[in-house]
Amino acid sequence: MVQLRFVACLFSVGALLSSSGIASAQNFPAKPIRVVTAEVGGGNDFAARVVAQGLGGLGQAVVVDNRPSGVIPGSIVSKAPPDGYTLLAYGVSLWVAPLLQDDIPYDPVRDFAPVTLVANSPGVLIVYPGLPVKSAGELIAFAKAKPGYLNYASTSTGSPPHLAAELFKFMAGVDIVRILYKGMGPAVIDLMSGQVHVAFGTASSATPHIKSGKLRALAVTSARPTAVFPGLPTLASTLPGYDAGSTYGVFAPAKTPASIVNRLNKEIVRHLQTAEVKERFLNVGVDTVGSSPTELAAAVKSDRERLGKMIKDAGIKAN
Repeated sequence: MVQLRFVACLFSVGALLSSSGIASAQNFPAKPIRVVTAEVGGGNDFAARVVAQGLGGLGQAVVVDNRPSGVIPGSIVSKAPPDGYTLLAYGVSLWVAPLLQDDIPYDPVRDFAPVTLVANSPGVLIVYPGLPVKSAGELIAFAKAKPGYLNYASTSTGSPPHLAAELFKFMAGVDIVRILYKGMGPAVIDLMSGQVHVAFGTASSATPHIKSGKLRALAVTSARPTAVFPGLPTLASTLPGYDAGSTYGVFAPAKTPASIVNRLNKEIVRHLQTAEVKERFLNVGVDTVGSSPTELAAAVKSDRERLGKMIKDAGIKAN
């Protein structure tokens, strides 16, 4: 009899906890939601504000909390209560930074619950028009015929343009010398004059000069063709498996209940699929995505595997 009462007691406690979790999810949200991201301006902030607008349909205030770039936004959210009220909107550096340095205060897989992919900003492989190449295949052949002759303009170590170029070198097996710049603006100027030969640019930095003929675009860095650069082939069509777009995602703290994650996902994806939002992203050179939590987790895993091997073999470390 005592044993039966003990089992019944455990069952009652379990049922209480389960029903409490269900009730919590049903009542979500009951207070304002905070979306943590990088400083004002830039891709992270833009994505966060679109996400915040989408979450407005939940009936609570949604506040964008801008913090200095780097590890601070991720550190804040990784330590927040797993209740869905503190979210992180951030780009690929969230899960790539730990591959470049050892002192990151969070684990990008263990400490976050993926919510959705938000958008992907494709890069573009651009060259000085005087270079005698008109395709990625011809560029690779030229580089192999003249090892160490070509150079490429790069921004800071670990930045998307830098990793895109290094991944290209790694997968193509070519020797192209890195020339470091403080930003894509000065890099593009030198590329147009022929002081550097190759760069991996963004839509904002490259598109006007591609249209004017001052730069030659060879391919996009995203895995699929993009409306941002219509008509351009992917680098993956020459180097199967190549993918170096700048991805943005939304994350909650680890152990956030799946019911809450799915509620957040539904609201954000619904917003991302509207024609107005798609146009807003396209106007700044970004493809809207919207995905399941599982698809975001898979994208993180794929990036870390693909870039991790290259980073290790090339001995790349953050400055």
